[in-house]
Amino acid sequence: MSEISENELELEEDTQKGKFLTFTLGAEAYGIEIKYVTEIIGMQPVTQVPDLPEYVKGIINLRGKIIPVIDMRLRFKKSSIEYNDRTCIVVVDIHEIAVGLIVDTVAEVLTIAEKDIVPPPQLQNGSYHQRFTKAIGKVGDDVKLILDSERVLSNDEVNLLGKIN
Repeated sequence: MSEISENELELEEDTQKGKFLTFTLGAEAYGIEIKYVTEIIGMQPVTQVPDLPEYVKGIINLRGKIIPVIDMRLRFKKSSIEYNDRTCIVVVDIHEIAVGLIVDTVAEVLTIAEKDIVPPPQLQNGSYHQRFTKAIGKVGDDVKLILDSERVLSNDEVNLLGKIN
């Protein structure tokens, strides 16, 4: 029986390979591997929690489950904007913790061929933003910054947010 479930799991991973949920923050387009995404929801009221970093906006109650919510603009040291009807929360599972990522807009699920995914340029100053970028996906004339989902949260942040869940 376990052989079947292992095969099913491998098949599921194969069907998700090369698929990315794309979203925008300002003028930049990002992608996150679809295997990390559990759902996309509209913006909803966020309950603030004291003593959290500024980019952690607080928590939401999603069908009885408490989920910490991160504003990705603030996470990437961009200016804050007013949320609107296009603002979404992308719920992802990172290090076995459900986290909501607030993004400006969700675009689409794209398949990006392996040949069209290249490493990000190595900048001399080792920019803050660079630590979150795993690769760059070439899609026609556009590029998508592919996030390293495992590095969106540091180990300390995982421990902190894990206590909220």
